[in-house]
Amino acid sequence: MTTLFPALARPTAATALRVGTDSLSYTQLAAETAALARRLPRPADGGAAGPVAVWATPTADTAVAVVAALRAGVPAVPVNPRIGARELAHLTADSAPSLVLAAPGEELPGALAGLPRLAPRPQAPVADAAGGEGLDAGGPEHPALIIYTSGTTGPPKGVVLPRRALASTLDALAEAWQWSGADTVVHGLPLFHVHGLVLGVLGPLRRGGTVRHVGRFSPDAAAEALAAGGTMLFGVPTMYHRLAEAAASSPDVSAALAGARLLVSGSAPLPLPDHQRLKAATGRAVLERYGLTETLMNTSVRADGPPAPGTVGVPLPGVGVRLVEEDGTEVTARDGETIGEIQVRGPNLFTHYLNRPDATAAAFDGPWFRTGDMGTRDASGAFRIVGRKSTDLIKSGGYKIGAGEIENALLAHPEVAEAAVTGVPDPDLGERVVAWVVARDPLAPPDADDLAGHVARELAPHKRPREVRFLGALPRNDMGKVLKRELA
Repeated sequence: MTTLFPALARPTAATALRVGTDSLSYTQLAAETAALARRLPRPADGGAAGPVAVWATPTADTAVAVVAALRAGVPAVPVNPRIGARELAHLTADSAPSLVLAAPGEELPGALAGLPRLAPRPQAPVADAAGGEGLDAGGPEHPALIIYTSGTTGPPKGVVLPRRALASTLDALAEAWQWSGADTVVHGLPLFHVHGLVLGVLGPLRRGGTVRHVGRFSPDAAAEALAAGGTMLFGVPTMYHRLAEAAASSPDVSAALAGARLLVSGSAPLPLPDHQRLKAATGRAVLERYGLTETLMNTSVRADGPPAPGTVGVPLPGVGVRLVEEDGTEVTARDGETIGEIQVRGPNLFTHYLNRPDATAAAFDGPWFRTGDMGTRDASGAFRIVGRKSTDLIKSGGYKIGAGEIENALLAHPEVAEAAVTGVPDPDLGERVVAWVVARDPLAPPDADDLAGHVARELAPHKRPREVRFLGALPRNDMGKVLKRELA
């Protein structure tokens, strides 16, 4: 049996969760989630229960809803409140939730509006956690969450994450980060993705620590929460870029970041220039980790190890990670240069794509999950992410070129604010490198030839952009990732 939240079995008055001014102690969280869990459709005879949808706003309601579902052994399907009508129709038809958990004031769209509805939190305070008997345990392979992928290669796929995967990934991170109940995790991440929900909410609650969600992210909000006792900050590169800008001019932001125990970035590689700017402004290094919806967390820079900017660290305890060539041959070189596709195995993996046995079978090479990400491994065993195989690996003139290193070189140019790199078909080279650049001064952008020469000097001549296109802004998703398919 897999108990996910030991602290809820022996609740105390310690703060479990705070979102804005809304705060819940462990005693209150145990009581509210037990009360809600008792109202959910329970699995019969030890079998699997049908899922429930959760309208995943950045509120305490979402945390209560998901934790209650997990305590009841009912799979939760987090739904992005900004989801489009077509995607929502697919999600509800595919997962067939029996009801939706949403706060009373929330207006639900289309396919969710017709479902039975429960409010996650009671109208009046729940006195205690009575009625929690029989909760908090389930088989390790029982589905815990169904999280839908971005759908870049077709309709979004429902990733079925078992209780075993949540427990193993959070415990592995606790070992790598020396994460304990004394920590308060600060973040402003969405709660319908793995990063914000699993790491940012379920992680602290599993440790018996505190979640401090700032609502809408801003450097000032993050700094205020850290200064008020936050010990760990979770963010994505876009957030850390804004923090680097603010820390350079704000003593309060700089001091708050300097006082944190850990600064953790994920969901996409953090550009080296932002690593360097944050280190210069705060004296603190940002730690990166690497994971996917299907695998949860695979690698991380360790809290007790040396700083490793530009890498996502070493495999987490219990996780196997390897690089393979296109023909399936394993890459054994640890030179930090040889590129291969990253494959992983371990207890952190999902069980299957919902209703998609074909996609599930295609995603695995034996026990190894094909991530579709390309990377290198250095002599210390640390991995560096080059990018997605489909969008970030450029084959030009017989060379394999990673878009990420060119983007880092461009971002080091003083006149570049943002940069993305893609490959486009070329009759001579196979693909040519194209840079998409947001200038710091849009009225006086840098010279394209100067940027190409800058990359050639920083890296190698064959990695220089053959074309530079200037934009007002790069297209990004809710997690700040650049949507490279839209750049075409």
